[in-house]
Amino acid sequence: MAAGTGLFAEILDGDVYKYYADGEWKKCSSGKTVGIVNPTTRKTQYKVQACSQEEVNKVMDLAKSAQKSWAKTPLWKRAELLHKAAAILKEHKAPIAECLVKEIAKPAKDAVTEVVRSGDLVSYCAEEGVRILGEGKFLVSDSFPGNERTKYCLTSKIPLGVILAIPPFNYPVNLAVSKIAPALIAGNSIVLKPPTQGAVSALHMVHCFHLAGFPKGLINCVTGKGSEIGDFLTMHPGVNCISFTGGDTGISISKKAGMIPLQMELGGKDACIVLEDADLDLVAVNIIKGGFSYSGQRCTAVKVVLVMESVADALVEKVKAKVAKLTVGPPEDNCDITPVVSESSSNYIEGLVLDAKEKGATFCQEYKREGNLIWPLLLDNVRPDMRIAWEEPFGPVLPVIRISSVEEGIHHCNASNFGLQGCVFTKDVNKAIMISDAMETGTVQINSAPARGPDHFPFQGIKDSGIGSQGITNSINMMTKVKTTVINLPSPSYTMG
Repeated sequence: MAAGTGLFAEILDGDVYKYYADGEWKKCSSGKTVGIVNPTTRKTQYKVQACSQEEVNKVMDLAKSAQKSWAKTPLWKRAELLHKAAAILKEHKAPIAECLVKEIAKPAKDAVTEVVRSGDLVSYCAEEGVRILGEGKFLVSDSFPGNERTKYCLTSKIPLGVILAIPPFNYPVNLAVSKIAPALIAGNSIVLKPPTQGAVSALHMVHCFHLAGFPKGLINCVTGKGSEIGDFLTMHPGVNCISFTGGDTGISISKKAGMIPLQMELGGKDACIVLEDADLDLVAVNIIKGGFSYSGQRCTAVKVVLVMESVADALVEKVKAKVAKLTVGPPEDNCDITPVVSESSSNYIEGLVLDAKEKGATFCQEYKREGNLIWPLLLDNVRPDMRIAWEEPFGPVLPVIRISSVEEGIHHCNASNFGLQGCVFTKDVNKAIMISDAMETGTVQINSAPARGPDHFPFQGIKDSGIGSQGITNSINMMTKVKTTVINLPSPSYTMG
């Protein structure tokens, strides 16, 4: 089954995909659309509705009223629907993966993996939610000095209301369900604003939730121009929580959003620190995986290698040999390196490369670009005065900085305004822990490349890399509020006392 056909035919009108509100697929009243350019062909591949502010207002009202009745739906019933959605999602992985290939040039096999992983996340979340939300806390007053046991306090977790979910282009399905599933199990409703590149994949995913039979108005997906509805959504008084994954935009959202919980993951400059005693073959494999998978368009990609001078030559040779074996081309052919998401992205990456060239970095390969396709490039002898040493390329270009001490490596890592993840390669567990503790990042991986998953692990950034923490449990907790009821007794009461 191809995208927009068969089961998914109702989400397409002519050549334009509809948006989803009140349990129905709709066209926007203006008749305006937004084109989605295929990064490989650089031609318009899909069109989606350009929703207006008026349409957003309607969606917000629907989400608010749907949430009230959803909060009264038994927990086991919510979980049952999530399991159903997960099964439908996994069963229809092919058409969704096809969209990922065409919209964001994700290699075909990785696209399928993303959909399957998303189904697994939804199921795990349903189970975890039943456990977490099925438990409360019971407190008694006499544990605090000066109190008799006259008060019983019952605490539980209650939903926040309407959750605005904004995923990024690079994982438009997985990073959408990582927000949707915790929100729903916790009793919230959802307004999803997918990225333009990735919107059609997200609409197909939403249809799987629609088919599972969730109540009308509970899940909504609005597409459109960020300039038109972006700020309007994030500053909307109907929103009770924002979960955002993306770039700098998150910083301006956090400044404009009202007094609501925010969960933000905003990119990184993940450092890979390599010590003299590291297993260099293991390091090379992880640098290739960490730096070049999905053409480096991952927030947890290795973005700078800080290697001890004494092993630098040997490591660079090993990585160079592996870079030479990477296949470059269209995502349909499952190439390792595929076109980056847009022309503006390619131009930005090129700017970083030219700056490094001008300032004397060593090019381990020839710089080559055709359209949005950039060949993998390792830059050796990068110095701190080069932009590539600090800026996040989000492309297949990796800088190597040679260091003369561990302290120098830690200093470079901590001087960054980002602090998402980092990794350390050494056989000395004591050094690994000491360095890990010193690195100002949300997660440090020992002897492996940075990664967000498994999806139930806590995932968080510090500094400009974000606020709050994700991971299934953390997201459920963040999308709820503590509510307490205190029972006041006329006289002290002691159990069996």
